[in-house]
Amino acid sequence: MNDSRSIDGRYDSALRKAGGAVEERRIVLLGATGYTGQRVLRELLARGGKPTLVGRNRTKMLALADRLGAELPVVEVDVTSAADLTRLLEPSDVVVSTVGPFMQLGMATVTAAARAGAHYFDSTGEGTFARRVLAELDSLAATRGATLVPAFGYDYVPGNLAGALALEKAGLRARHVEIGYFVTRSGHGDELLYRSTLRDAYTLTTGGTRQTLVGAAADDGFAYRASHPEGPSRLVDERAAKRVRTFRYAGVNRAAITVPGTEHLGLPVVFPQLESVEVGLGWLGRWTRPVQIAATLQAPLLRSAKVRAALARWSERLPGSQREPDPDGRSLVIAVARDGHGRPLATTALTGPDPYEMTGSLLAWGAVHAAAPDAVLKPGAHGPVAAFGLDTLRLGAAEAGVHEVDEASARHR
Repeated sequence: MNDSRSIDGRYDSALRKAGGAVEERRIVLLGATGYTGQRVLRELLARGGKPTLVGRNRTKMLALADRLGAELPVVEVDVTSAADLTRLLEPSDVVVSTVGPFMQLGMATVTAAARAGAHYFDSTGEGTFARRVLAELDSLAATRGATLVPAFGYDYVPGNLAGALALEKAGLRARHVEIGYFVTRSGHGDELLYRSTLRDAYTLTTGGTRQTLVGAAADDGFAYRASHPEGPSRLVDERAAKRVRTFRYAGVNRAAITVPGTEHLGLPVVFPQLESVEVGLGWLGRWTRPVQIAATLQAPLLRSAKVRAALARWSERLPGSQREPDPDGRSLVIAVARDGHGRPLATTALTGPDPYEMTGSLLAWGAVHAAAPDAVLKPGAHGPVAAFGLDTLRLGAAEAGVHEVDEASARHR
């Protein structure tokens, strides 16, 4: 019942109107058999999509399609081979990749998409990968008419959206924006007042996510700010967890360690008056400060290639690597826009489903939207606000269950 094709096979011309104009783009999904990939696939099918599944294991992909009761084309290919993927992809394609770790496995796919002129989205949470995509492939993608938007999931769409909404409310006086990512739980009282714990960081995440977080702690990070007090603002190298930021919302203080995100890359393009962008991960509750101190003390050791390799091996053996996250997780993202003196001008908070459900929904929405005949995306490699426009992104996020909440009403629930 499923249609399996070789790399060199060409797909029928039913996707094109007379004269060669694209009627609807083909959606190509890499990594469908993984945890996040299956969520993306289910969301695509729910939206009426029939993506082409691409991966190394044809048998697994066929079994997954059969299990979901879908007749889907399947292509067996080495997803780390840019040459093979370049032969597969066409200018009318929309590529969605959930194959990570992305710094290790992901460059072939995004490079092939840029060369082909195909639109591209992925599920990475690796800020260093997104930085590389924007730095190395923006010009090529713009020339070929491709739009590349890495990290199009919980990492880092809601933060870009919350930051943009706060900056829009604040107006031209805004010079700084701080964005914090937090997890909460449903069924434990008011979720907006819930403060996560270290246990939540374990029970609400997959083994792959924890492996990525450990790896990110050893990677070089970045931030957007002036490198010295009188200098211009720019992207600067900075290790993860260098600082702790506190976000107060609905009467609750939440701490977050600084991390590299696509907000650093994308928001200054849309809001050029920005002098700094801070992104924080607030999953650790009361352990935020101890973890930040430990990361600071260990930073010199992580400069050693041997230590980094040992840390990577250890992260692969973390307990609970095969367990699924608890089902009651929820997401909370807070953004604060400040003036040049650091005074708060506007705060935006977004709530949504757990990070994995949100990622699957956002990637499916982005792919279906980009595949539509009348879709308008900005060519090049961009953050999500620049790629789609703020109004379109806000509507898409709402379709994925991401909504703005009002602080005043949250205080009085």
